[in-house]
Amino acid sequence: MNVLKKVLLLVLIAVTVSCQKTKVTKVFTEKDISIIPKPAALQLQEGSFEFTENTQFVATDAAQKEIASILIDKFNETSGWSLELVEQAPAKDFVQFVVDEKLADEAYTFVVTSDKVLITAKGNAGFLYGIETLRQLLPASIESAKRISSGEWVIPNVTITDQPRYKYRGLMLDVARHFFKMDYLKKTVDRLAMLKMNVLHLHLVDDQGWRIEIKKYPKLTEVGAWRVDQEDKHWDGRYTPTADEKGTYGGFYTQEELKELVAYATTKNVEIIPEIEMPAHVSSAIAAYPELSCFGTPIGVPSGGVWPITDIYCAGKENTFEFLEDVLTEVMAIFPSKYIHVGGDEATKTNWEKCPHCKKRMQSEGLKSVDQLQSYFIKRMEVFINSKGKILIGWDEILEGGIAPEATVMSWRGVAGGVEAAKQGHDVIMTPGSHCYFDHYQGPQNEEPLAWGGYTPLSMVYTFDPTVDTMTPAEAKHVLGGQANVWSEQIKTEAHSEYMIFPRLAALSETLWSPKESRNWEDFSNRIVTLFSRFDYMGINYAKSAYLVTHDVQIDMKTQEVSLSLKNEFPNADIRYTLGDKKLTEQATKYTQPLKIDKTTTVHASLFKNDQPVGVPFNTTIEFHKAVGKKVTFKETYDDQYKGEGEFGLTNTLRGTKNFTDGHWQAWLGKDMEAVIDLGAATAIQEVTLGTLENQGPGIYFPTSLTVFVSTDGKTYKEIGVEKRDFAKNPSFDLKDFKISFEKQSVRYVKVVATSLKTLPNGGKAWLFVDEILIN
Repeated sequence: MNVLKKVLLLVLIAVTVSCQKTKVTKVFTEKDISIIPKPAALQLQEGSFEFTENTQFVATDAAQKEIASILIDKFNETSGWSLELVEQAPAKDFVQFVVDEKLADEAYTFVVTSDKVLITAKGNAGFLYGIETLRQLLPASIESAKRISSGEWVIPNVTITDQPRYKYRGLMLDVARHFFKMDYLKKTVDRLAMLKMNVLHLHLVDDQGWRIEIKKYPKLTEVGAWRVDQEDKHWDGRYTPTADEKGTYGGFYTQEELKELVAYATTKNVEIIPEIEMPAHVSSAIAAYPELSCFGTPIGVPSGGVWPITDIYCAGKENTFEFLEDVLTEVMAIFPSKYIHVGGDEATKTNWEKCPHCKKRMQSEGLKSVDQLQSYFIKRMEVFINSKGKILIGWDEILEGGIAPEATVMSWRGVAGGVEAAKQGHDVIMTPGSHCYFDHYQGPQNEEPLAWGGYTPLSMVYTFDPTVDTMTPAEAKHVLGGQANVWSEQIKTEAHSEYMIFPRLAALSETLWSPKESRNWEDFSNRIVTLFSRFDYMGINYAKSAYLVTHDVQIDMKTQEVSLSLKNEFPNADIRYTLGDKKLTEQATKYTQPLKIDKTTTVHASLFKNDQPVGVPFNTTIEFHKAVGKKVTFKETYDDQYKGEGEFGLTNTLRGTKNFTDGHWQAWLGKDMEAVIDLGAATAIQEVTLGTLENQGPGIYFPTSLTVFVSTDGKTYKEIGVEKRDFAKNPSFDLKDFKISFEKQSVRYVKVVATSLKTLPNGGKAWLFVDEILIN
């Protein structure tokens, strides 16, 4: 070989070597691993495994191949790779499913070495959860729907042994109050699988909508699936439509659509449990078939809140049970689930007490109360459900009057119903409102979209434990697991539904999957931040409420000094603040102790990560005005339920929030507020402001007018300003300062009259809420 050829060969070799991809070398620590829910046991090893365009997936049947496609499709989207599926393992660079019949149904082991990834399980559930673990070991950018040119797909060498603590790990979606499309249900199934949850409970029937096609009873969807559109009003501020008003708002699922959903969910190890309510929450069915009620009175499908729920199925008529058996026969042909949920909650039985059919039934069955009649109703339905090889689930009200023999209880009114059911030998699913109702607020109400009420932040969900400490070992064995419930009265859109579910579902998944002894909020707080990045790539509209800074304020009326405390859900949070018009930058002051404030001050604060503010910043103004600490007398004293801070409650600088139970509001029921503030001496003033709240659902309305009077002697008053506001329907809830300005003058007494709406549009008394009277 001549010299030129040798040189060319060397150049070719050099170019070839330089063009070859350099093996990524990365050293992992345990802090780099952010799997949620946390595996039962994980051991980090030296080294790593890198995915390349030559990595192969070894799968031996169609189900395994479908599970492998979860990651194969993601690599295709992010890197453009078409990773190969093979049935025989190559020498290296592969992911393989290995069957081990000795493992539990949902358990898996997971071994990563520099050459391969082995996922061992008994069957498809374990393989699925192994893939989901592998997915969370990869960078969050694997979730990107767009091509990533510089992705490094490296995971640590680890050994994982994992299985769930509880076998029932569920989410309930209420699609009856507001209807969600099938695509959203499939997305929800995917996200349940990602978090190793295995039940989607569909609330298909309620007063406001019937959402499942029943071929034998077409009016259930022709009539019952549609209601009069009153979405511009608050849920509990809507009128009751008549039977002849045509509904246009709603929707339903065909049987074929639901069968397709069930088949899809099966591939994700998600069981779909249908809920067909009875005997209450069924106005939509009675609107379609009035003869199912006690008196056969035609009704319309309600557009909003119904309370008390008196239009319920008649327990005395045989046609009621014939109808329900027909319905459930079609339902069970769609859903192969082990369970059928029948609701059973919140039935007001006043019609049963008067109904001749129900009286006759009670007499013939030897029943002494309408509670026992409901027990008869549920037990009779259970016999039918059991005859089809299914198990009945009901809300904890099915305990009243005697529980059906084989029923499983879903305990929502706290855990007491679950404890009692377990004592009686019944299986239990815990879903207490305190920890599992995801229609509750998860952050400060002033910063949150409309929710049903309550306060269930991420950190509270993480403290949930389905097994109650007082249970005996035998009782504890009856606890199948837990479930989150997303009631949709206030949730109109899929984006809002996502916001309420995520990230709280991640916290719940860990409480139901991971060993209790591994529970650590600080550790979880670090891991959830990585999951947030994953959610960002996935386009999930998750709540960032856990980032929000909240505050508590107190005032010393003697010194007129306000103490303002700042806090956050995350432990050892880096909260920083500024005062006045200073911006929140990395130079903001680190919060270490309550701020002492003795003059009008604006406070800005935020949680900081990596020296940058994250989430929505906190802003508040503590306003010291001329009435602070001054005595207030009322013509009519505020209601005992809402006393605020008492004597100085309206002159203490402390403002209320949209949470009307926060202790800062004084309220009047069906009455005007007339307050006189004694400024103590002649004082020059030119403005009076009244802070108020409106939340029409619980009957809280803005005043219809505000009038201000002044006096120098406390006897003779002159009117100096008035603001009127006509009633307006409001589906949201709002804070509003009513402000009256006038020419500056010297006075000692100020009288403020806020005129209440007094009577609700649908009857009853209206509330008037006030948090502060500011005088300047």
